[in-house]
Amino acid sequence: MSRLYLRMYVALLAVVIVFFASSSLLFFWHRGDTREGAMLGAAARVASFALAAPEAPAPDQRQSLQELSTVLGLGVALFDAEGRRLAEAGSFAPLPDVSRSESYLEGGPRHHALLLRLADGRWLSVRLPPTPHRHGGFVASLALLAGLLALVAWPLARSLTRRIESLSARVEAFGRGELGARAEVRGSDEVARLAASFNDAAGRIEALVATQRTLLASASHALRSPLARLRVAAELMAGDAPPAPERVAALRDQLAREVASLDAAVEELLAVSRLELGAATQVPVDVLALAAEEAARAGAELTGAPASVTGDARSLRHLLRNLLENARRHAPGGAVALTVEPIDSAWPDAGARIEVADRGPGVPEAERDRIFEPFAKGSLAPAEAGVGLGLAIVRQVARHHGGDVRVRAREGGGSVFEVTLSGRVTPG
Repeated sequence: MSRLYLRMYVALLAVVIVFFASSSLLFFWHRGDTREGAMLGAAARVASFALAAPEAPAPDQRQSLQELSTVLGLGVALFDAEGRRLAEAGSFAPLPDVSRSESYLEGGPRHHALLLRLADGRWLSVRLPPTPHRHGGFVASLALLAGLLALVAWPLARSLTRRIESLSARVEAFGRGELGARAEVRGSDEVARLAASFNDAAGRIEALVATQRTLLASASHALRSPLARLRVAAELMAGDAPPAPERVAALRDQLAREVASLDAAVEELLAVSRLELGAATQVPVDVLALAAEEAARAGAELTGAPASVTGDARSLRHLLRNLLENARRHAPGGAVALTVEPIDSAWPDAGARIEVADRGPGVPEAERDRIFEPFAKGSLAPAEAGVGLGLAIVRQVARHHGGDVRVRAREGGGSVFEVTLSGRVTPG
């Protein structure tokens, strides 16, 4: 049984059934099989022998009744079939209910009168002595039953709540900063699904925190060089001995380049963070139209066919721009070709394939996977290459859209960067 509420319901139902059955057994055990009707009938027949016959004189009937009262030590009374009192002896005995046809006990569980209907139609009323209330045994039995039920319910309750307590402890440990804390997944009920969801969320958060830490450390290292160059240029311009005019112009150009480099690096860092934090939108994007805009901006040659995906237009524009700028940087003065086509020509909105080809020096085979890592630069990268986030962002955007990126050698020299995008966005 995999549903937690069903297990709890069955457990409760089992406790109720056990309690009912045990209580019934205790009740019948204390009550006993008295065969009340048979005993009353036998008592009525015995009384008929002890009493005088109905046709006997009244003194004889009173005498026999007195003798019975003396033997029993109880108050008795004799009535005819219509309920008229014929004789009595001892303490008061109640009137019989003549509408009844059989003997009976009167007074509830602790009967105080015995009404016997004799064979000749007369009624003999016997006043019974008060019975002391002895409930100690029954109460003790109920206490024992309660203890047994508690013992039975304890393992049931623990089995249902132990996993919840364990999951709570793992959540608290995760909240204290133990990002590797995971819950044990047992079974397939709601608690197991909750534990699996927690583990999945904890894994994503741990990966996100690790990525952010790596990104922060790498960014600090990568941005240190342009900041140092900016500081040196500013000190030279503000020195006691003013530099020559041509030197001032060169320093100003250097400052502009370093500021532009920093601005581009910050923009790329923001793009990475935006994807990692799941801030990207999900809308239909015309990849060919987007590629046409970026190709015109970069002066690249565009060919292809209509293709669209569901994703984030801003991130996809960043992907295209980084690929085109990377191609122009590695092949200055050379032509850059951009191709867009649907993965399935019958379904233009089912995904897209993007290729950016250049005539640069190419990427050595040993570096074709490493260049997509953050802050990694190829051995053939030009001196003015950026901080090494451009291709890492390309791969991240591609994977965010259910695809990937790879690089291969271009026939005749150069490289071809191929990006595949599916028609869906994968969760960050």
